[in-house]
Amino acid sequence: MEIKTGPKELAFRIKDLRERKGLSQEEVAGMMNISRSAVSQIENNERGVSSLELAAFSRIFEVSTDYILGLEASPEVILPSQKSQTPKQEMRISVPQVKIDKFKQVLLYLLERCAGKPNIGETVLYKLLYFIDFNYYEAYEEQLTGATYMKNKYGPTPVQFIKIIDQMENDNEIKMIKDKYYNYPQKRYIPLKKADLTKLKASEKETIDQVINQLSDKTASEISEYSHEDIPWRATKDKGEIDYELVFYRAPAYSVRSYPEEDSHEL
Repeated sequence: MEIKTGPKELAFRIKDLRERKGLSQEEVAGMMNISRSAVSQIENNERGVSSLELAAFSRIFEVSTDYILGLEASPEVILPSQKSQTPKQEMRISVPQVKIDKFKQVLLYLLERCAGKPNIGETVLYKLLYFIDFNYYEAYEEQLTGATYMKNKYGPTPVQFIKIIDQMENDNEIKMIKDKYYNYPQKRYIPLKKADLTKLKASEKETIDQVINQLSDKTASEISEYSHEDIPWRATKDKGEIDYELVFYRAPAYSVRSYPEEDSHEL
């Protein structure tokens, strides 16, 4: 894959990432402690970007500096009804239709239970979905939604989320609104239809309810910090895919399964 790394492409990527996060130039400027006109000049390729500013963009947009610079490709998510219009990238993820349906029902049920809470923005949803999927895998040794999670600075991120959300918005199943929580910009999702609970097994619904009861009152920073202590996240390299099998190495505080105690021997 040919990756363009010139200043014009850098400016375009920064603007594109800002808009994808639903942030204004003024909001980004406030987070970086620079003027709005400075952000505008960067996006219009009228001035360069310092290393400190690059690091700040990386933190705000939750992507690596290499991705911003055009040295690293983002994974391409392929849904069944979608044909790729781009060349093959470093990671190409094809999602079976059955798993998309399961992901949608889990998300709709999660939002039915939690969307009214002021802390439930996109970041919190990412972490709730992660714990639902990984707790279920540890307990039953089978996948629930089958989503792929990557290690980002602020915690596990479901790679398929944005594509599936776009599809759900187009089908009037969900609505995204931009809000603020403690003066921080926030993306919230409102369910426009009820989850089809016939598509969720009793064990799946029980796992979702347990995660909601345990974690849904945490703020974005609290649940991100909590996810950082889970072994699957800790054992994965930055921007790497988190292996579900790592749940079997969890510390007792995170484990949802009872394991037989090994015989202890004094040395």
